[in-house]
Amino acid sequence: MILPILFAVAAGVLVGISRQVNGRLSVSTSPMVSSFYNHIVGFITVSVVAVIIGGLIPPTVSEVPLYGYLAGPVGVIFVAAGSWVIPKIGAVNTAVLIIGGQMCMSALMDVVEGVEGQPLLRLAGLALILVGMIIAQSRKKPQVAS
Repeated sequence: MILPILFAVAAGVLVGISRQVNGRLSVSTSPMVSSFYNHIVGFITVSVVAVIIGGLIPPTVSEVPLYGYLAGPVGVIFVAAGSWVIPKIGAVNTAVLIIGGQMCMSALMDVVEGVEGQPLLRLAGLALILVGMIIAQSRKKPQVAS
């Protein structure tokens, strides 16, 4: 059980690195150029890895469910948006807001899909995340000496 947890943490670290790199690249180019390089280098990387370990035979078009084609455009928008936002509000604020959005959407998808579990505990966890987002986004106003 520890290996999947370590992989999830490593993936989170890599997402943080990726956001920083894309954000910095977007400052010197543009969010769309940053997204382009992110995806073209990612495509080349996954192609090389797939050739080395096998499994590069893609399914036929009819075998892929229609929603399977949404991941590409959604990924481009996600990377471009993150690349645009990071230089404006910083990496931590961007991460907090993105994670909050992911949690809200994930909770909604669990409801729509009818995932079993304890909905009240999930709702409480989501509320804690949203409160944490608000706290992380709030700025302490400087006090004026009277």
